[in-house]
Amino acid sequence: MSRPPVRPASAPRRPQPVSTGSAHPFLARPHATFLSLSLPVLVSLVVEPFASLVDTLFVERLGVVPAAGLGAATALLSGLLWVFNFLGIGAQTEAARTLGQTSAPPGTLPAELGRISGIALVLAVGLGLAVTLLAWFNVERLVGWMSAEPGVRTDARIYLDIRLLGVTPSLMVTAGFGVLRGVQDMRTPVWIAGAMSLVNIVLDPILIFGLGAVPALGIAGAAWATTLSQFVGMAWVVRAVAKKTPLGVPLDWRRARRFFAIGRDVGVRTGSAQVFMLATVWTALQIGVEAGAAHQALRQLWMFLAYLLDACAVTAQSLIGYFLGAGRLDGARRTARVACGWAVGSGTGLLVVLLLCSAPLAVVFVPADARTYFVAGLFISALSQPLTALAFVTDGIHWGTGDYAYLRNAMIVSTAGGVLLLASIDHSDPYAFAHLWLAMTGWAGIRAGFGALRIWPGIGNAPLRLVARAD
Repeated sequence: MSRPPVRPASAPRRPQPVSTGSAHPFLARPHATFLSLSLPVLVSLVVEPFASLVDTLFVERLGVVPAAGLGAATALLSGLLWVFNFLGIGAQTEAARTLGQTSAPPGTLPAELGRISGIALVLAVGLGLAVTLLAWFNVERLVGWMSAEPGVRTDARIYLDIRLLGVTPSLMVTAGFGVLRGVQDMRTPVWIAGAMSLVNIVLDPILIFGLGAVPALGIAGAAWATTLSQFVGMAWVVRAVAKKTPLGVPLDWRRARRFFAIGRDVGVRTGSAQVFMLATVWTALQIGVEAGAAHQALRQLWMFLAYLLDACAVTAQSLIGYFLGAGRLDGARRTARVACGWAVGSGTGLLVVLLLCSAPLAVVFVPADARTYFVAGLFISALSQPLTALAFVTDGIHWGTGDYAYLRNAMIVSTAGGVLLLASIDHSDPYAFAHLWLAMTGWAGIRAGFGALRIWPGIGNAPLRLVARAD
């Protein structure tokens, strides 16, 4: 019996790809793989806004006026920052597609990933500095638009003046997380987000209420705690990206133009969303200071849950970008089905938890004179969680396909409908605050409808459906 020839030990091995679409474990074990990728994302996304919830918890102890001021300031700041979340979205999709296309030797990543990382971080620095300078010169005007109450305006201005120092670090963390998640490193962002939140949580009570030689800074202390935590995150994320990818320092202007094209669509989309969110804060403050305080707590809770639900969207984005880069439409379409199932199931679970915990949440998050508003809004928010989950996960699916223009147009229509609902509210109506949260639900519902129809049956120039026809 002949034996197969023995390959000499010194014979060179033929280079193999880092991974291929056909070898990805999702195709063999879709639910287990999706869950294993989503859980670290879930932890990091929950940890990120947890510090904001802690800020709200501590500042609420200062009274309804500081709480309303915090709500106005964070709404404005979110509006400024979210316009630039295309840095993370674009970096994640571009990195995921490049990873899917790669045929680099084992243990290495293509230089193209380094160029994506470099331009994302450089753009974050430039845009962050520009936003900081522009906002500083307009703080008084911005807070004046949010409220006519002098105390609310003063606290909002104090908070914003400090938090604007952290805009550049915040955008760099956003871009870095996009790169890391694009190459399916879902764990490193968990550690970075955890460190940032820990710094914020430890500093909050010390700086807000004072400790020993440290004076009580009030709402300014909350702002300093968050800003310092963002600098910690910036240092760590740059180190992590440089270690994970062949970080390219020279600017790639071709890639920069691609990011700005993404930014055009995603920026308009995010800006439209922020118009609606700012309109809800303005409406709540017109109803009353107590309603404004309740809305701040509810909005932070809603954002916290939104980040939690967004774990499915982030994972779907990376997987779909990867499979499309590898030319595996079947993997991308299967990812969409699995992601939507997990998202709606998670939203249903949150619905039950919120209904069971409404009373203790009201006691923890808002002063006694704002609890009636809080409970009414929380009930409506709870019922809307499955719908909200579908809205978020379909966003992630379409980010993965690069369908940015469609998401932009869908958000414009959704925001127009939501603002019309808000405009119809009579601020003197006893149920005005409940109507506000019904408008929030309607806004999420329109988004979810547009998102799902783009996949099934695939309205318009749907990327997945069009590729399917070509096959």
